[in-house]
Parts: sequence; C-alpha cells; structure tokens
Amino acid sequence: MGGHASSSWDAARNLLCVRLDALGDVLMTTPAIRALKERPAGRRVTLLTSPAGAGIARLVSEVDEVLVYDAPWVKATPPRNGSAADAAMIERLRAKRFDAAVVFTVYSQNPLPAALACYLAAIPLRLAYCRENPYQLLTDWVREPEPEGIVRHEVRRQLDLVAEVGAAARDERISLAVPPGLEERMRRRLSHLGIDPSGRFVVMHPGATAPSRRYPPELFAEAASELAHAHRCPVVFTGGCDEIALVHAVRRSMTARSWSLAGGLTLEELAALLRMAPVLVSNNSGPVHMAAALGTPVVDIYALTNPQHTPWMTPHRVLFHDVPCRYCYRSVCPLGHQDCVRLVPPSAVVEAAIQLLEGREPLELPSLPAPGARVRAIDTLAAPVPSPETIPTTRADRRFDAPTRLPIVPGAGAAGGCIED
Repeated sequence: MGGHASSSWDAARNLLCVRLDALGDVLMTTPAIRALKERPAGRRVTLLTSPAGAGIARLVSEVDEVLVYDAPWVKATPPRNGSAADAAMIERLRAKRFDAAVVFTVYSQNPLPAALACYLAAIPLRLAYCRENPYQLLTDWVREPEPEGIVRHEVRRQLDLVAEVGAAARDERISLAVPPGLEERMRRRLSHLGIDPSGRFVVMHPGATAPSRRYPPELFAEAASELAHAHRCPVVFTGGCDEIALVHAVRRSMTARSWSLAGGLTLEELAALLRMAPVLVSNNSGPVHMAAALGTPVVDIYALTNPQHTPWMTPHRVLFHDVPCRYCYRSVCPLGHQDCVRLVPPSAVVEAAIQLLEGREPLELPSLPAPGARVRAIDTLAAPVPSPETIPTTRADRRFDAPTRLPIVPGAGAAGGCIED
C-alpha cells in the first residue's frame, strides 16, 4: 500500500463496511471493524449486512448504523423479480455520502457485485480482496491469496485486509455487547428453572445451519446424559424456533433430566445466557462465535469442512475425527457419512467440557489436521486444498500468526465461483 492511499483512507470519516453473510461471519469481522473505527477518532461506521447478520450487528458497539440488504448474489437471498430493490439500495447508499467502503468476504465469494454497488453509489474509496483485475471498481485491491497461497482464520483474514489501509486494532477480540439488565433477568430465569446461575452448568447447542456441521442428536444426548449423571452438571439446551424439534429429539433420547430454552430466547437473551454460562458445547455455529466474543469457554464439535472458523481468543477445545475428505467446504457431506463429527465419541465431549469447567489442561492438544490426499469421490466436488501457512490448535491461547504481507494494487481482482460454505 502506498503512502498516498493510506493518507486518503485516514481522512475518511464516514465509512461503509459490507458483510452480507450470517451471524458468525459478521462477528468474526468485528475486530477489523474495530480497527477501522479507531482510526481516525470519531469515524462513523455503517454496516451493510444480510437479514441473517442484522440482529447480531446491532449488538456490536463499533457499528453506528445497520443497513439490511437481501443481495441477489448471496446464496440465502430468496429469488425475486426485477432489480428495483437493488437500485433503491444504491440510491440509499449514495444519499449517505460515504467517504470509503470496505467489502468483507470469505475467500470463495465474489466481491465485485458489492464493489459495483459502492462504485455506483459514488463512494470514492473501495477496498476488498479480489482474484482478478477489477479495474475501476476497486480503488484499493488486495490480490486474493486463498486458498492457493495461505489459509488464515477468518478473523485474521479481515484484520490483514484493513491493515493494508493503515487500520490496526489495539484489541483483536470479537465484539458483542449484552444490553444492560439482561444478564440479571437471565439469572432469575435460570433460578426459576431450578438451576443455580452461579453454579456449574453447561449450555448445549445441537443445531447448525449446515447439515455437514451437525453432531448426531443421539450422540449429543449421550454426552448430555453423562454430564448430568456422572458429573451432576445441569444441561440447558438452546436453539432457534426451527431447532425446537431437534432439541426435543436430543432430550427424548437422554437418560437424565435437562432443560430447554430452544425457541424461547431472543438473540440478546442468548448473548446474556452465554456470557454467564461456565461452558458452551456446540457444533461449529454462530453461538460458538458469540461465546468467543463473551469470553465463555467452548467445546466446539468441529466438522472438518474448513479450518478457518475455530473459536477465537477464548478457552476452547476443538473436537474432530480426521478424515481423508477433510476441508471439502461443503454444507452437505458429499459422501453422506459425516465421519469428521460422527466419529467423535461422546466421552470426549464430556471430558473436554469437564476440563474447561475445572480449568484443567488436557494431556494432549492436537492441531487441526493438515490437508492431505482426499478420496477420489470428492475431487470433482471441492476446490483444491492447499497446505495452510498456519493451522490453529485446540489450545486456548494459540492463534493464527499473521501471514506475509500481501501486495495491494491501487485501482485494480474478482473471485471465481462461490464454493459452498
């Protein structure tokens, strides 16, 4: 990055951040947003995000305003006729007279549609990772290095992006604010259920948006039963309204008493519960990143669909079973077996939870496996998998190291097709 471009960004006071993804993606972008917010002082930050990300974005103190947009280039957006909504959003952005825009994406997303919207909205500075030459759509272009060159944690990826325009966060933790009074209300709610809110209990979240990331319900039930029976540890289940049946199925298979708040919590109340919880046991999903933001220890039953989304800067254990088809980047297991999570024994889940509850270090903390040869059945379905420059471990204090600084090209990539995340 040249000094001239950095100086231009330093003068930008009214900033747009674009992250058109889900809850966890928005949270993992918050350290980069904080870096942008802190320099210069008094900078105003608006976040353009999806309906799925809007709720959590309103709990991020570094974000001054949230704009919600169903972008047609995002997988989850329902089909619609015509482009009137898109034209209206561009005019809305134009009216806000932003000085600069940062487009945040995962490596497999194409940043150019969002860059084009910002260009048409007359936002003078526009930054993103890109794979191909965007010419005038981006004023500041960082050539996309993933996955061929390096693989980084999603938090580190976005911090590295904004560092190219001189933004650095003094605090790299994920940001999430619990509204005042909610934690006390949640304490009273747990007490009403018969659970000591100051005692030892486990929050268990068995859902996940992607089927490939879901630990089988009967194995959740076995782990929950052992925690309750052998360790006298109450288990409280959480989930959205669409996960009530799943939670019911887990509890029905248990041999011990449990409690369910599935479908009964707002996002703010879930944040309050997670902040006071001694430990969260979950698939790799949004609540994992909420817990990380709140400093809550996490047992993350981690499907090896990708290595970039482990818990960030909180005590944790990442549990998985190594498979030759690791890092397929698929929402549905192409082989149908889900062995990377299905073969994690419930006893390992219990032991990890007890270790975190008691503040004990395990005898061994294995790293996530390095990508290796995959079975032929997946070769036509998944993108080539590189050897990561750095791979996270299950140790709570281990983080991705910053990669070698990447070149940024003023005024010039575009990603190829989107791989399922």
